[in-house]
Amino acid sequence: MSRRRAEDLIRDGRVTVDGRTAVLGDRGDPATATVAIDGVPIPVRPDLVYVLLNKPEGVVSTAADPQGRETVVDLVDVGTRVYPVGRLDIDSEGLLLLTNDGTLANLVTHPRYGIKKVYLALVRGTPGKAALRRLTEGVELDDGTARAVTASVRDRHRDKTLVEIAMAEGKKREVRRMLDAVGHPVLRLARTAIGPIRDSRLEPGAWRRLTIQEINALYSEAGATWQDAPAIASEVEAGE
Repeated sequence: MSRRRAEDLIRDGRVTVDGRTAVLGDRGDPATATVAIDGVPIPVRPDLVYVLLNKPEGVVSTAADPQGRETVVDLVDVGTRVYPVGRLDIDSEGLLLLTNDGTLANLVTHPRYGIKKVYLALVRGTPGKAALRRLTEGVELDDGTARAVTASVRDRHRDKTLVEIAMAEGKKREVRRMLDAVGHPVLRLARTAIGPIRDSRLEPGAWRRLTIQEINALYSEAGATWQDAPAIASEVEAGE
């Protein structure tokens, strides 16, 4: 946001600091102040960046790759270093967050906070009720039990089926391995939602910054707010 735009919002009485209507010249402690526009809390750290990318197939979800392959970071230019939040394997596509906010990254990736990721998988064959039930009740993989939050058929065409599956955890290639285990290998896999964040208009390889409302929605989905960030960071550092 430009300085001029911020001043216009303050003049219009749309900005509050710690619950009080702000006036030009007000200052708040970045560590403790609650700043809001139209009642919606916003971050007071301008160095934090939040990006939503539609990762194309063939791009790796890392900040750097020793094999020299194109990475998701290569696709995003925001003037500062950002890191992928979780991963999509190289053969998968869809929505991926990149940020330098370690607190939000932990909220999105740690199963304890319950932020679901939704995927559309084009699979071979036609999964029946028994296969879908196995996905939600639990599939035994070589690294433990994997369990979907929900699994449903969205469309069928001849010998292929489109399955929507929601996950609350993120083991390596988990969705692919689960569907393979129930007899329906994945032909194509795309992530369509990260908690409340969706964007069907974002083209493969394209990215945009998250809105303030979207960032707050992610925090809210995890049962937290911007003001909880220091406490959450302390938990992470303590290994809780």
